[in-house]
Amino acid sequence: MIKRLLPFLLASALIALGGGAHAERADRSKPMNIEADALHHDELRQTSVFTGRVVMTKGSIVLRGERLEVRQDPQGYQSGTVAAAPGQRAFFRQRRDAAPGQPEEFVEGEGETIEYDGRADTVKFIRRAELRRYRGAVLDDEITGAVIVYNNLTDQFSVEGQKSATSAEGGKGKDGRVRAMLAPKEQASSPGPAPGTAPALRPSTAIDGGQ
Repeated sequence: MIKRLLPFLLASALIALGGGAHAERADRSKPMNIEADALHHDELRQTSVFTGRVVMTKGSIVLRGERLEVRQDPQGYQSGTVAAAPGQRAFFRQRRDAAPGQPEEFVEGEGETIEYDGRADTVKFIRRAELRRYRGAVLDDEITGAVIVYNNLTDQFSVEGQKSATSAEGGKGKDGRVRAMLAPKEQASSPGPAPGTAPALRPSTAIDGGQ
């Protein structure tokens, strides 16, 4: 097991999730720690590949998978792709800012592959994708689909379904439709959210799912 903080990752975060007043803003200034069984770093190409039970933490951010590739462009923006072991899903979690005295809120997501775009500040969950929001220990929102793109700056998401597949036996597969469970929000009849209260996740067609 190795544990290493890459110097070139200190310039900016791999996952820029402190957007607006929603994601945990303090995460931007926290050091990044990555654990894995093996690491291959290419200084010329500015890429690092971690393999084997990869765990990345940065403040409240937790990212887990079997393989994590980190890249940095000439402008200093980092992006990364984490892949799960066969039959598994990679995992992402981050705390959201909450008003004093209110329960902690977390956003969690899973997918066979998770892509991070540090420049656009988006997180993309691919294949068997799922996005959840917790208030304390209570599950408030849950979204599933083939592909989910979550925008950390606007706190919006877009979801794509998957076309039905025909099995080898000639039967139809799952319908592949988007599924959503949205809990009723407090003060729904009010003109806007109470001061200091983080709004719920909002679907949007304005997010470019292809990044």
